[in-house]
Amino acid sequence: MKVSEIREMSDDQLVAELNETRRQLFDLRFQAATERLDVPSELKKLRKKIARILTVQSERQKAGAEA
Repeated sequence: MKVSEIREMSDDQLVAELNETRRQLFDLRFQAATERLDVPSELKKLRKKIARILTVQSERQKAGAEA
């Protein structure tokens, strides 16, 4: 998911996407711990997606505080 796609989402959609992504990351970490993880690069992708979502949320909060 690109940053431009994330920026187009509403605040509620961002929260839902963040929760879903964190759940997926938890599941992948569990699979990694039990040595069942098929694609290790998915961990990195999900961490970056979470960081992008949090960055957009932070930008919106700062913009709202300044206005």
